[in-house]
Amino acid sequence: MITRRTDLALEAKEIYESESGSFLEGVKIEKKELENCIVTIVDVLDDEGAKIMNKGIGKYITLESDLMKYSDDDSRNEMISYLKEELSILFGDDKTKKTLVIGLGNWNITSDSLGPKTVSKTLVTRHIFRNYNKDYDDDFTEVSALSPGVMGITGIETSETVKSIVDNIKPDRVVVIDALASRKVERVNATIQISTAGISPGAGVGNKRKALNKEYLGVDVIAIGVPTVVDAATLTIDILDVAIDNLIEQSEKGQQFYNMLKDLKEEEKYSLIKESLEPYDKNLIVTPKDIDETIENLAIIISEGLNKSLHPGKK
Repeated sequence: MITRRTDLALEAKEIYESESGSFLEGVKIEKKELENCIVTIVDVLDDEGAKIMNKGIGKYITLESDLMKYSDDDSRNEMISYLKEELSILFGDDKTKKTLVIGLGNWNITSDSLGPKTVSKTLVTRHIFRNYNKDYDDDFTEVSALSPGVMGITGIETSETVKSIVDNIKPDRVVVIDALASRKVERVNATIQISTAGISPGAGVGNKRKALNKEYLGVDVIAIGVPTVVDAATLTIDILDVAIDNLIEQSEKGQQFYNMLKDLKEEEKYSLIKESLEPYDKNLIVTPKDIDETIENLAIIISEGLNKSLHPGKK
């Protein structure tokens, strides 16, 4: 089972294959290389694959692109088009389906505010459909949205809030947006994961709550997330690996010691670093310093990707 902190199925696959030296059973991989975006589909097919990956059964579509790091209109619009394409495939052509968008996270913590920020920019139409007693429109579908906050603010489990709303308004599907954690620094704020397997609120900061998935909510659940943080222990390992490589190249003395460190398995290094960080904060996470501007840009990309895929008439 994958124990390193990552919410990305693609990274869980990479970690397993790196540690075991073998390919994953019960998992199917498909890769598409577009002009400025790499799309990888990790399809967890059975319980065995789910157990090894520590992920639910379902599809995990990962979009990797440096376009997400730029806030100019051209870069942003190109990324929106890639996201819209993948979401449109998942949503299908049925315009009568009703969608509830849930923005998970704490709006008071910037790196965890992606969900609420995205919801604030999502085009909601349920009230219009209700007012005009409509079930269908050529240009728009029925969409509602909510940011339920976190239990530390509301005193209510997020899953309970979402379940109550689903039972009341009866959407055909729920789209959940949340901030995630990555294994690799280069994927932070440069990756979007879309999953059909649901999501556990708080997973990105190591505080998993009850999962929001089809089994619990009774409707299809599509989770959209961006890794906005990286585990401090993971970051330290990456830096240590680079330092060891440099020391091996530059020093003839102590090469045996450096080679011994280099040959440590990734899990062994992770445990060592975790223990070293224990006196400071065992759950320490790191986020880039420009996170304010980045979250705003990511919220625009995801909300517009949603708007364009849910509303055919949206330009």
